[in-house]
Amino acid sequence: MKVYTRKGDKGETSLIGGRRVPKYALRIETYGTVDELNSHIGLIRDQDLNDDHVTVLLEIQDRLFTIGAILASDPSSKMKIPELHDADIAYLEESIDKMDAELEPMRSFVLPGGNTTVSFCHIARCVCRRSERLVIELSHSEEIDEKVIAYLNRLSDYLFVLSRKLTSETGATEIPWTPRM
Repeated sequence: MKVYTRKGDKGETSLIGGRRVPKYALRIETYGTVDELNSHIGLIRDQDLNDDHVTVLLEIQDRLFTIGAILASDPSSKMKIPELHDADIAYLEESIDKMDAELEPMRSFVLPGGNTTVSFCHIARCVCRRSERLVIELSHSEEIDEKVIAYLNRLSDYLFVLSRKLTSETGATEIPWTPRM
């Protein structure tokens, strides 16, 4: 199978189900941003992490492909696609709680950074928030499974806590934000 089809050469692409839409359509921008997020998660996973973190990140990448399929589908299509489950959101919550229990309580906002891996987490968190905003915008004009929004919301929380956990594990310095008054 060839990678290129030439079907998109005039600025349109097909949704799952066959409907053609412009490549600049909000739905395309939305699942493209989720794909970008998935690539950032892969970059985090490629760092020197313990097996527990890698396992969770692989699970997240799989769920992001599920979300991509949901968003890439024509809402009127009858094609069967993977589904997101409440248990997927609960998995993120459990992962957050497990890491958070081992961290010092936050007393202020922290500046993104500390080392490269921590910075990758913060970049992924920002892309996740952008994905979430786009899905919310899309949900105002098209029906979107609300679990997608909840998952992305929880994932940004997970990425923040992961950044803090990796700061702790690597001995990096967490710099609190001190607002100038």
